[in-house]
Amino acid sequence: MNRTVVLVEGTSDQVAVITLAARLGRDLNQEGVLVAATGGATNIGSHLERLGPRGLNVRVAGLYDASEERFVRKGLDRAGIAAPETRADLEAMGFFACVDDLEDELTRALGTARVLEVIEAHGDLPAFRILQQQPAHRDSTDERRLQRFWGTTGGRKTAYAAHFVEALDLAAVPRPLDLLLRYVAD
Repeated sequence: MNRTVVLVEGTSDQVAVITLAARLGRDLNQEGVLVAATGGATNIGSHLERLGPRGLNVRVAGLYDASEERFVRKGLDRAGIAAPETRADLEAMGFFACVDDLEDELTRALGTARVLEVIEAHGDLPAFRILQQQPAHRDSTDERRLQRFWGTTGGRKTAYAAHFVEALDLAAVPRPLDLLLRYVAD
């Protein structure tokens, strides 16, 4: 049985956490840590109820998009785990917010130029260049275009989560990922 379950919103987040742990020389399964995708922030409450003190009573942690924080707070409260009032409360409980989302965190950590190099290395730069030229995106920044780009093809976010973590300088790990992996190491 796992001693800790890390709840993340989607499979791209799951892949990023597992890939980063491996790059850091950690085997989460061996450590008793399961990383589980909830299928979106609105589903976190049911997972917390199943895993919390009224269910399996395992240690839980998580990674979430800051805009979805209300679902995490309500879920923890409804599951009888705690009633966090602040983001600091959430972090003390092992739940860490990504500013926009994990892809944004990774893009900022890598820098746009490095992200474009990774995209080119995986053959998707022509597709990104087409998106840049579309009328709806011409006046946008590359950072905004990249956010749109991840969702234009099924599976792209998940594939690039691994690619970006592989390209990441381990001295520049995004804060929420760093804190999450430190938390579950305890």
